[in-house]
Amino acid sequence: MKKISLILLNLFALLIYFNYSVAQKESILKDGKLVLLALAPVDPRSLMQGDYMTLNYELSTDIINQQLPKRGYAVLRVDDQQVGHLVRFQAEREPLQQGEQLIAYSNPNDWQLHIGAESFFFQEGHADRYSEAKYGGLRIDDKGNSLLIGLFDEHKKQIN
Repeated sequence: MKKISLILLNLFALLIYFNYSVAQKESILKDGKLVLLALAPVDPRSLMQGDYMTLNYELSTDIINQQLPKRGYAVLRVDDQQVGHLVRFQAEREPLQQGEQLIAYSNPNDWQLHIGAESFFFQEGHADRYSEAKYGGLRIDDKGNSLLIGLFDEHKKQIN
């Protein structure tokens, strides 16, 4: 009887955590600020890998000579076309100047920066639509959590 109670308690805790996670993502989609991040060039042979593409962002291209913490924040300044430009990296949420936006990152190996949106999945047979993408569109909340909502072309229009 104790084992069943323990299993049910763990299942209940897992369901609570799952629902909380979904609610948090829905909140970012609804209230997060749209920021377009420029995509860095990717080796064409690895650009399309089945029904998804690997994304590499310009903000992560020059981190090799920097001593970044394993987790931190990229501080962006967003222009009037909603394009985010890297200002600096910092370990904490503060300091933050007016007009700056945070995006949380992890730095697993000193040459890669992950913002949680490194893959874009699409319907089979639609690879050609996304091959000319110039921006990744992310919704970002005030804590730096981000969610990839799509890819955008050179005119900053979402590719459907």
